[in-house]
Amino acid sequence: MIRIIGFFVGLGFSLVLAIAFFTGAYNQITNPPAETAEKEFHLHPKPLALESNGPFGKFDRAQLQRGFQVFKEVCSACHSLKYVAFRDLKDLGYSDAEVKAIADQWVIQQPSINPDTGEPSTRKSVPADHFPAPFANEVAARAANNNALPPDLSLMTKAREDGPAYVHSLLTGYRDQPAELIKKFPASKTPPGLHYNPYFANLNIAMPPPLVSDGQVTYADGTKATVDQMSQDVAAFLTWTAEPKLERRHSIGVAAFIFLLVFSVLTYMSYQNIWASKKRELAHG
Repeated sequence: MIRIIGFFVGLGFSLVLAIAFFTGAYNQITNPPAETAEKEFHLHPKPLALESNGPFGKFDRAQLQRGFQVFKEVCSACHSLKYVAFRDLKDLGYSDAEVKAIADQWVIQQPSINPDTGEPSTRKSVPADHFPAPFANEVAARAANNNALPPDLSLMTKAREDGPAYVHSLLTGYRDQPAELIKKFPASKTPPGLHYNPYFANLNIAMPPPLVSDGQVTYADGTKATVDQMSQDVAAFLTWTAEPKLERRHSIGVAAFIFLLVFSVLTYMSYQNIWASKKRELAHG
């Protein structure tokens, strides 16, 4: 009896799901969603070839240092890097003395308390400190950025699909709003205070173009600092901040693959050796 009841209950659920599916499909066909500017004009990120791409990828230390320089001189004015400590920069090839100097000379100081008065104060950073936020709190950040909150960049390349390519495309994607878009979607004209960028989800972004001209940053290694080059370098740097152990993960993955390959071959050879005599016995039996 219980089985019969269970059968009819399951059949009822199946019928309800089938009705819901066909009803939704019918509505989708007969009454498709209206076209939007975002759907038609949004672009997927352009491919970006970095040394860290692929299962055998490794970081280009020179590029990471250039990307850090772009972050320091351009991005750090608005964006935080709260999950990265100054001492982590040693992974980029900086010496202990260089890391100490970078922390000591960082423009934004660490929030602190004056031990003599108990009043809020600041102090210079040391290598053990994480990068300080450029604003005291969210209210101050929004007040300085037309009510937009600049996101933390530590994990940005993990938080966006095709993260490094997204960062590169976004930084190089600012342009005038197409006349075709305005003609087809008049209500989608970029509002005052925003900037058109087809690589941004809703096409209009509060952040003005941060990289505006070639030579905005002077690279210590002599690399020509074009807008495209600077955007590639900072994308590579943010790939490292989001996954600083990427090289170790890749090396462990390769070692595990080789181990499994050798183990599989040895297992197959053992199987052949153990069962060879049994097969002959069965063949002659």
